[in-house]
Amino acid sequence: MKNIYKLTEEIIQKLTEQQQTITFAESCTGGRIAAAFTSISGASNVLKGSCVTYSNEIKHKWLGVETEILENFGAVSKECVSQMLDGIQKMAQSDYAIAVSGIAGPTGGTEFKPVGTVYIGILTPKDKKIHHCLFKGNREEVQEQSTLFAIEKLNQALKF
Repeated sequence: MKNIYKLTEEIIQKLTEQQQTITFAESCTGGRIAAAFTSISGASNVLKGSCVTYSNEIKHKWLGVETEILENFGAVSKECVSQMLDGIQKMAQSDYAIAVSGIAGPTGGTEFKPVGTVYIGILTPKDKKIHHCLFKGNREEVQEQSTLFAIEKLNQALKF
């Protein structure tokens, strides 16, 4: 398996070649995906920006996540991540987007959404996929696994 640096470098190269852009809406990853991209020279060719939308209020105000979605499904849901993707893509006018919302722990988990539950969405010009993940480990490990998973899924999407 490739490391996160190599994967991110490949994504930046591919998007640069295609003259396409990307943006992120992060919650539980707290900007780690954006940090992975901005650590690589050339990111400015493709990265339009990123929002850390940690609170429900900001998910709603900045990204347009409907209050009803947050009330009925919660921030940690495929419905919320779907609207986060749409909101960040619309705001940034990017070709690709990643959105992440989850429970990194150690608190916040429930019977139905235990710690480690993370929804990761990838929006491409062709489709939108939302992955329901259950990661194991402490807070930092859940954040790291979420970041790597998102970057891996974007890299896979770019190969098709």
